[in-house]
Amino acid sequence: MPDTHRIPIDAATGVDATPDVVAVHHEADSDAWLVFCHGLRSDKSGSYERRCRRAVEAGYNAVRFDCRGCGESDGEFAASTLAARLTDLRHVVDYFDPESYALFGSSFGGKAAFHAAADDDRVDAVATRAPVTTNGAFDDYRSAVDRDGTWTFDTGERIDRWFFDALDRYPFDHVVDALDVPVAIFHGGDDAVVDPTDSFDAARRLETDVLLERFAGEGHRFSRAAEERLLDRLFEWLEWAYGPA
Repeated sequence: MPDTHRIPIDAATGVDATPDVVAVHHEADSDAWLVFCHGLRSDKSGSYERRCRRAVEAGYNAVRFDCRGCGESDGEFAASTLAARLTDLRHVVDYFDPESYALFGSSFGGKAAFHAAADDDRVDAVATRAPVTTNGAFDDYRSAVDRDGTWTFDTGERIDRWFFDALDRYPFDHVVDALDVPVAIFHGGDDAVVDPTDSFDAARRLETDVLLERFAGEGHRFSRAAEERLLDRLFEWLEWAYGPA
């Protein structure tokens, strides 16, 4: 059975003091690790649980976790900026302390995975699905925050200037300059949330080995069949990029 851990974040950023984040470890009998980063308004449940089960079948220790303000973790959603999510991710990885690991991130979690991989020598490969690679993906929200001071989603989550102050500190240029591990990008061809052309532009700019696959007819959320195809391709690629589990 997977083990659930509460991990204190003692170097919190944003408006929270010292939140705990909740992480789930799906154990495998190997030294290979795969850590998952969820999207902006997502959490570690659902597709991440399935992905972790598949990772264990492939021989990887898998970790999924809720960033602060999301799922079962402490804190307010407004405090869950990119800087805070990178802090949370670093604490989660340090808690389990693998010698090396691979990252998988979806959407805003893809942006977190890219920036974490650029700054952590322990990362040997990074895979993403519909990653955010341009800050312009949030221009509509930025305009609302500039005008009203805050933006509230239909489900009640709120972002404010903290979100954009942190976002602007992490341009993709830094990833291009620093990232030197293999990258995989999977993107739905009909994604209306994150423009697929952003992934093609990112792949052209990255100075490392890049696998880029466009899933025709898929939107920002993949169908169950496309998700299974993605996982097949992911673990085939990881065996080459990260090494066999």
